[in-house]
Amino acid sequence: MSDDALTELRQRADRLDAEHVATDRRDAFELPEGVTYLDGNSLGALSLAARDALRDAVDRQWGRQLIRAWNESRWWTAPERVGDRIAELVGAPAGSIVVGDSTTVSLYKAVYAAARLRADDSRRVVLTDPDSFPTDVHVTRGVCDQLGLTLELVHPTEAASRLEGSNDVLLAAYSHVDYRTGELWDLAAITRAAHDAGALACWDLCHSAGVVDVDLAGGGADFAVGCGYKYLSGGPGAPAFLYVAPAHLPRFTNPILGWNGHATPFAMSPEHVPAEGITRARVGTPPVLGIVALEGALTAYDGLSVGDVRARSLSLTGFFLDCLDLLGIDLPVATPREDTRRGSQVSLRHPDAYAVVQALIARGVIGDFREPDIVRLGFAPLYLSHGDVLDAATALREVLVGEEFARPEHRRRDLVT
Repeated sequence: MSDDALTELRQRADRLDAEHVATDRRDAFELPEGVTYLDGNSLGALSLAARDALRDAVDRQWGRQLIRAWNESRWWTAPERVGDRIAELVGAPAGSIVVGDSTTVSLYKAVYAAARLRADDSRRVVLTDPDSFPTDVHVTRGVCDQLGLTLELVHPTEAASRLEGSNDVLLAAYSHVDYRTGELWDLAAITRAAHDAGALACWDLCHSAGVVDVDLAGGGADFAVGCGYKYLSGGPGAPAFLYVAPAHLPRFTNPILGWNGHATPFAMSPEHVPAEGITRARVGTPPVLGIVALEGALTAYDGLSVGDVRARSLSLTGFFLDCLDLLGIDLPVATPREDTRRGSQVSLRHPDAYAVVQALIARGVIGDFREPDIVRLGFAPLYLSHGDVLDAATALREVLVGEEFARPEHRRRDLVT
């Protein structure tokens, strides 16, 4: 590629960054010098507000308030309070989301509750995507095994036709974005097909919360789950969230009856009486430090609309796709090029994908690998610039042209890929 063409791409990146300056929150995050971070879809960068909130929770609240912090620093109500902040990002009403467990536990509760709401003698089938993140398939299969239901692995493109005219499906449980390819599925359409068949719909928002205009209420979702450590930048292992549509809350059955979900937890009653509203979805003592850190991280969205963040995300991924074409990077693109079908990542295929990722990391461009052949690059819009995108694309070109992925040090597998 000529120097003039590269200069033109750099000028275009500068123009796009100026166009989207209102959604630039890079100063709210700790990003190492010389690193282009394209793995925010796996672990978000360190939020400075999360760090400060965690320090305050440890030093002042825990350190000086001690047990009084449950009241004085509102630890006890944090799961619902932070849930309401996430609700604003995913288009859900206040009082419908609670934070506190892992995605796996949250999904278990959602699938189990859906079965209790809809299962009968004739309605015994649960649909899920065979390509979903493994925990989704494992959890859903586990609930089906426990309740004597049938799990059918049906790709999202076939879900509507499977549901049409059926009376045996009780739940369609799908991921909003394919974790490998970054393809965005039509939440509203699949949910509508489920409802038309008399079934419910549950969505995993791990790869869309904070970067896609989800609109849970408008899309009619019955349940949803999502993690706090990807685009929301709550930190490694940050607590997940569970959404229950308000219409279902009075009959929501929590399969794990813990004292935090009790109507009067400090009455210490041996009989379980479910709390009102989303609080009945709580289980045990919440992970306060994790929730506090997540609450701090969410302040990066203050003053922003998810629609504007989504526009920045699409601009970043779209520009990256253009850079691939203009730089002559001829790799199969697993991610749809249409804006309406793309999450906030771009995935490429290469037979030595793991080694390609390691070679990129050696150049300061951090992405990740997914089996069997996916170079997965996540574009966290709050702290990634179009200039970063061009840097990543040029680094990828050098890795491929120079066959840097063939070096032995890039082919040795680590435990976490």
